[in-house]
Amino acid sequence: MLPNKVKIVEVGPRDGLQNEKTILTVEQKVQLIDMLREAGCHNIEVGSFVSPKWVPQMSNTSEVYQKVHKDPNIHYSALVPNQQGFEAACGSGCHEISIFAAASETFSKKNINCSIKNSLDKFKAICEQAQQKNIKVRGYVSCIAGCPYEGEVDINQINYVAKSLYHMGCYEVSLGDTIGVGTPKVCQNIIHSVSKNVPLNNIAIHFHDTYGQALANIYACLEIGVQIVDSSIGGLGGCPYAKGASGNVATEDVVYMLNGLDIQTNLRINKLIKTTHFLEDLLGKKLPSKLSKTQH
Repeated sequence: MLPNKVKIVEVGPRDGLQNEKTILTVEQKVQLIDMLREAGCHNIEVGSFVSPKWVPQMSNTSEVYQKVHKDPNIHYSALVPNQQGFEAACGSGCHEISIFAAASETFSKKNINCSIKNSLDKFKAICEQAQQKNIKVRGYVSCIAGCPYEGEVDINQINYVAKSLYHMGCYEVSLGDTIGVGTPKVCQNIIHSVSKNVPLNNIAIHFHDTYGQALANIYACLEIGVQIVDSSIGGLGGCPYAKGASGNVATEDVVYMLNGLDIQTNLRINKLIKTTHFLEDLLGKKLPSKLSKTQH
């Protein structure tokens, strides 16, 4: 049942860097994105149009987006939290945006200061505007396996948010284990449930590795038909609003596993590892990637 090919969505330049104390310059971010492109990444989230007051690490997203090497085969996206962010993305020439809603009411209020329903209403309006401008929209669902404030999350709430995002026009819905508490069976059950409302081909997975379960969870989801995986170079990441959540699963670790399963990704491990070492030098610390530690 394993797929022959998996699409990797690289989220390091956004979801990874947003939680780092070191703020990279425009030039450094552009170089990072170019290295990811050269490593074979065709889908890269380059930043987010969020208030620099709340996430200063993303304050130069507009300049980064405008300076990255444009290639018709490379899909660059940026996260937008609200109408103001959407307008900034349009002004920067973005052709694809990401929006995000939480499956946890408390997390939604902590993260974007509004209820789940209100957030979906706002994003529906953004989706309608995006469609008029021929801008693709990707949706995220946060906290699918657990919430840092509420604990276990109701599967009906996950379904409601995922279905809402899909029906308002999101071409992909990425299900995120924001605090990394999921296990393979739990993740499979969530996919089975959500796929009744969102086609499997339109479901992506976005796992953090807090308890070392991310690769196992990815494998379990591939077994039941998922073919799109979010990952972050070097295992960069975390969430500013989820205390204790560690980084995303490392892109090179995912590719190593997929290569061993004869699943095609078109990504080159050696260049991914080189990119991780470049980031470690910039950030002045070792990153969580298992593979890069063995090949420095």
